[in-house]
Amino acid sequence: MTNGRGEHSSDEIRVLFVEDDPTVAQMYRLKLELDGYRVIMARDGEEGLRLAAEVRPDLVFLDIRLPKMDGFVVLEKLRTCELTRHVPVVILSNYGEQDLVDRGLKLGALDYLIKSQTTPAHLSRSVESWLRDG
Repeated sequence: MTNGRGEHSSDEIRVLFVEDDPTVAQMYRLKLELDGYRVIMARDGEEGLRLAAEVRPDLVFLDIRLPKMDGFVVLEKLRTCELTRHVPVVILSNYGEQDLVDRGLKLGALDYLIKSQTTPAHLSRSVESWLRDG
C-alpha cells in the first residue's frame, strides 16, 4: 500500500508527533510503534515545523499548547509551506472548547481530538483512515 505520495508501504508510514508532555508523547508513541508506524517526536512548535519540512511525514499529530510556537501557528505555517501543504494534520489537545476546535478545523486540520477522550489504540486505529481522507 502506498501513502498519498506513492512512496511508502503501510509499514513505513511516518508519523510526526508534536507534543511537549513526555509522558503523553511516550504513551501514544509506544502504541503507534507497536502497530508498525515510524514515529518522529518533536517537543515544541519550532522543532515540529522544522521536522515536518525535513522528514516530510505522512501524518502529523499536533498539540495546541506548545513551547516556542503554539500549534495553531505551526498549522498555519504547515499549510503555507509547499513541502507540507498537503500533509494531513490531526490536532490532539487537552482543550476542547468549541472556538478552538473550529479554529483548528478552519486552519486545515483533518480532525481535532481531545486527549482525555482518545486512547492510544483509537489513535493508532484511525491512522489509515486519516491518510485516506487527507
